[in-house]
Amino acid sequence: MADLLTHSIPRSVWHGWGDPAEAHRLPDHAWAYLTERVGAGRLDHPHRPVAIENVVLPETTLAEPVRAALEAVVGTDHVRDDRAARVEHAGGKSFADLVRIRRGDGSHAPDAVVYPGTPAEVQQVLQICAEHRVAVVPFGGGTSVVGGVSALRGPFASVITLDLRRLAAMTALDPVSKVATFQAGMRGPEVEAALRPFGLTLGHYPQSHQEATIGGYVATRSAGQASTGYGRIDEIVLGARLATPEGEMVVGGRSPASAAGPDLLDLVVGSEGALGVITEATLQVAAFPAAKRHGTWAFPGFDAAVDALRELAQDLGHGTIPDVCRLSDPDETEVSVTMAGPAGKALTAYLKARRVSTPALAVFVWEGADRGELRRRARRCETVLRRHGAVKLPAAVARTWERGRFSGPYLRDELLDHEVLAETLETATTWADLRTAHGAVRAALHGAFEAAGTPAVVQCHVSHVYPAGASLYFTCIARCAEDPVAQWFAAKSAASAAILASRATITHHHAIGTDHARFLGEEVGTLGLRLLAAAKATLDPRGVLNPGKLIAASDQGAEVESRG
Repeated sequence: MADLLTHSIPRSVWHGWGDPAEAHRLPDHAWAYLTERVGAGRLDHPHRPVAIENVVLPETTLAEPVRAALEAVVGTDHVRDDRAARVEHAGGKSFADLVRIRRGDGSHAPDAVVYPGTPAEVQQVLQICAEHRVAVVPFGGGTSVVGGVSALRGPFASVITLDLRRLAAMTALDPVSKVATFQAGMRGPEVEAALRPFGLTLGHYPQSHQEATIGGYVATRSAGQASTGYGRIDEIVLGARLATPEGEMVVGGRSPASAAGPDLLDLVVGSEGALGVITEATLQVAAFPAAKRHGTWAFPGFDAAVDALRELAQDLGHGTIPDVCRLSDPDETEVSVTMAGPAGKALTAYLKARRVSTPALAVFVWEGADRGELRRRARRCETVLRRHGAVKLPAAVARTWERGRFSGPYLRDELLDHEVLAETLETATTWADLRTAHGAVRAALHGAFEAAGTPAVVQCHVSHVYPAGASLYFTCIARCAEDPVAQWFAAKSAASAAILASRATITHHHAIGTDHARFLGEEVGTLGLRLLAAAKATLDPRGVLNPGKLIAASDQGAEVESRG
């Protein structure tokens, strides 16, 4: 069992993010800024998480015959109900998840954690759980921020978490077609390490890259930071292998395109473990970029910046637009510049001298095989950027962002130590509605935090750009209220209402989980909900897969009843 233990708590600390060795502290000037803006300063005695032995766990209710059946499939060492395994799988990495577990609330922990080693073992585990009416929660990197991996029991007496970390191999590679097949438990760095000797990359780098898995990418319709260049996961996935209580379903993967009826792969992508457990995925990969070019620009305001990005996406398009497009609104720009300390002050003075007093900062990264072509791409973009009033800044700013792009979650852990709330939400909409949505969501968040007596810093960036529109990713920082979980959910509820009223999507890449389940009907309609429930009733008739996620139990129950 040593292999499991070394790949468990140290890889994803139970009360926070990733590898604790990579954590770093906020500088003094950053704390001074937060004290001034939201009244939240560094505490003399930080509130550390309770010790793991003091986390309160429910008594395990997994019946011995069920455990024995599971052990017969995966082996005795791969069915665990020890404290470390249960606590690590007691939730994802949302603000609410972290607050609960840091305070010792392990109520969302599973009764046991099962570690299958093959797709066939996954299939057998699901059949055992369906037969004995045990809920199953699939678990990859555990990075969900919307309640997607909480071990909810639903109507069942027991729940297990199905940890897929042992399914961690690249099982096929076609370098001519640039197509590769990966098992679902491979984490982002492992995927890149497997492809690098062949001169290839997946090019998928969400902020959760270091911990998230292939199965999680596909199950949540993930979008990486370079999605403008490499595509979202739903654009590059070609096929998937899905284990369900009713049998295995293999979809796609035979050809790059097909007209053989509705694309059933789309039923798997974004299914969040509610329809089955993804055990393998076949994806389009790309040549590893031999060259990169970085660019940093400051616009005279958010409106001008949005107009520039729209022109890049619509008029220049793929092949010219940067592979990474990240635009911060003036609020996020202010935070970023302040966090940069003396370098930020120099940048502010430089921009003021050029009459840019409320800048919107953009960082760009072009990737490819030829430095000359990257230079030509950047020059074509530069013409557009200057036309919209942008001022060119040192490319080192973009390089600094790239070096630290996975560090944000570690800072959230330190903020929590000092009773500071930091959480995110995101959406996407058309260019025509983007400004309206940005203003409405921003106002809703400010209003909710002010109503709680905890004014917030609300910042936003665009990080995924399409011809028809773009994403909006909001980050909120505020002093924790007495009940910080209720504080955040009140703010998120207000923001969600503003998102829907602005005709934006309830989620661009964080998936549905439990947080967004009540809003799904607004996007897919009543018939859409019934269609999803019918699919679940076909693949998971007893409803044991990830209860409470994506498909409400009432919707599934109504569908089962209507079918007799």
